[in-house]
Amino acid sequence: MPHSQTSAPRDSLLGVRLARGASPWLLPTVATAALSLARSRRSRRAAAIAVPATALAAGMLWFFRDPEREIAQGRVISPADGVVQSIMPWKDGRTRVAIFMSPLNVHVNRAPLAGTVTSVEHIPGGFVPAFNKESENNERVVWHFDTELGDIEMVQIAGAVARRIVPYTPQGAKVEQGERIGLIRFGSRVDIYLPEGVEVAVEVGQTTTAGVTRLDRD
Repeated sequence: MPHSQTSAPRDSLLGVRLARGASPWLLPTVATAALSLARSRRSRRAAAIAVPATALAAGMLWFFRDPEREIAQGRVISPADGVVQSIMPWKDGRTRVAIFMSPLNVHVNRAPLAGTVTSVEHIPGGFVPAFNKESENNERVVWHFDTELGDIEMVQIAGAVARRIVPYTPQGAKVEQGERIGLIRFGSRVDIYLPEGVEVAVEVGQTTTAGVTRLDRD
């Protein structure tokens, strides 16, 4: 049966469930908006700041939202909200599914399978747009999970705006399928490598939902 997945405590503001790691960005933005709104009746300068500051704060709240999900059944589920950008066969028999995440998507990533995190490796790099082929050389975090399907590799890739990847889960930790494992701030990409023999169930251009969209076919 599908199950609701929860994780370690997260940030929250104004009753909105927010991604862990959002506070350094959100708190100054919301504070600026609140202060400028409070002073807007007495100060033209504050009134001029209030509108863009409030719009930015609202945008930040939307970007860092982290809704609860009913985790779907399936051997491999999507680790990211977004659109399937490409599906490519790899030399070792695996298939890479690349999911592009726009700034409008939820940017909390989830474990595609249950298992143990065998490695979490941060690799420095550039910051070209995540939909660009050269983004494979961008700043990224490479995950490996020991699962019932063997080793599963997942890569979080920073984009032109997303210059910070925040892993939630350390090496050696056991994770449930659909568990929150990290955040990429702003537009970005997530690649997952499906083992040889696993048939891909999604298509290029298809929308995915982390923890909900099944990537493999029976």
